[in-house]
Amino acid sequence: MSGVDVNLVLRSTRVVTPEGTRPAAVAVAGGTIDAVLPYDADVPAGARLEDFGDDVLLPGLVDTHVHVNDPGRTEWEGFWTATRAAAAGGITTLLDMPLNSLPPTTTVDHLRTKQQVAAPKAHVDTGFWGGAIPSNVKDLRPLYEAGVFGFKCFLSPSGVEEFPELDQEQLARSMAEIAGFGGLLIVHAEDPHHLADAPQRPGPAYADFLASRPRDAENTAIEGLIAHAKRLDARVHVLHLSSSDALPLIAAAKREGVRVTVESCPHFLTLTAEEVPDGATEFKCCPPIREAANQDILWAGLADGTIDCIVSDHSPCTTDLKTPDFASAWGGISSLQLGLPAIWTEARRRGHSLDDVARWMSAAPAELAGLGMKGAIEAGRDADFAVLAPEATFTVDPAELFHRNQVTAYAGKTLHGVVRSSWLRGVRIVSDGVLAEPTGRLLERDR
Repeated sequence: MSGVDVNLVLRSTRVVTPEGTRPAAVAVAGGTIDAVLPYDADVPAGARLEDFGDDVLLPGLVDTHVHVNDPGRTEWEGFWTATRAAAAGGITTLLDMPLNSLPPTTTVDHLRTKQQVAAPKAHVDTGFWGGAIPSNVKDLRPLYEAGVFGFKCFLSPSGVEEFPELDQEQLARSMAEIAGFGGLLIVHAEDPHHLADAPQRPGPAYADFLASRPRDAENTAIEGLIAHAKRLDARVHVLHLSSSDALPLIAAAKREGVRVTVESCPHFLTLTAEEVPDGATEFKCCPPIREAANQDILWAGLADGTIDCIVSDHSPCTTDLKTPDFASAWGGISSLQLGLPAIWTEARRRGHSLDDVARWMSAAPAELAGLGMKGAIEAGRDADFAVLAPEATFTVDPAELFHRNQVTAYAGKTLHGVVRSSWLRGVRIVSDGVLAEPTGRLLERDR
């Protein structure tokens, strides 16, 4: 050990480390992992021992795609409720998206407003993406210097008027500016022309909504994004990939050295178009949940590394906005508290391990955002953990969820994996569904 006073030792027969899962004891000093020791190592004098038996000790999850909507639309979601839901789901770090709050995070002043609101409410460590919109190219570098982790943009309408999309010329201009200071651009990639040409039939039929967001809209947008990134040598990240057709494009770009990464989400990996009832707009999101065959190919993309990570895209709203009309209902899936058990349920069925889940939901998102202190159980990292009973099951009751509006596409589903507790820098922040007072810190990009 380092010689620093160890005040806590966490022991389990199953500790998920970068080298694999094994029995181990994790020594914590001053909120940091001091050492990963053999299971039967002596506990230092004065240190408290927490023995989890056969429950699995995972690195705390890192969710880089959360719409908190606070301030301005706090009735949709807020930092108090969102971070409680995150903690209850094993997430110890989240990054807030720049839109759906008022003001959006498109200037330094707007960032400071959001930080002031978040600071007293955060149950988990919380950072912020900036936004790239047509009018704020001049604000991108100042936002980066103020500590945002990168910049979110849309290529099609975002759904809120204060966060307009970029056309191809504006995309190139913003990407060039961001590449100039080494930043990351993260992109909602759906081509507006394909969306405009698709059939638009309002009503409760999910098949009609699915036809209105065709795969070609994603594929074309991603193809153009890759071309810009290649020309500018820019870092770009494709958000919430739904279309498996785009995977060969992305794989080829990666082989050519284009600096592109991609995420998918629990709803695309665990829910299918075939199971969505008509009028059930709790399943509506953009891009949409697609067919089971498409989902199988997304899992193959995870397995071969084309898809880098899994994050929630938690995008809640008030209950009244989830009307039975798929055309007019707000698009967004609420899953912040359920992502780990949802993914583990499907991953175990497909033969994947919790090592895979930890890589997809903790290590890779931390690497994407440059969060060097997060994402793994190894010496020098923050002592952030989730304790999971992977064989235990529960049935989702929306009334028991901590996010503000208890609307979820997972209602009634039986899932594997119960989060027993979550730990932030060596402090237990939730235990069997009971949450401590907020101790989360506001994070800024490592300079």
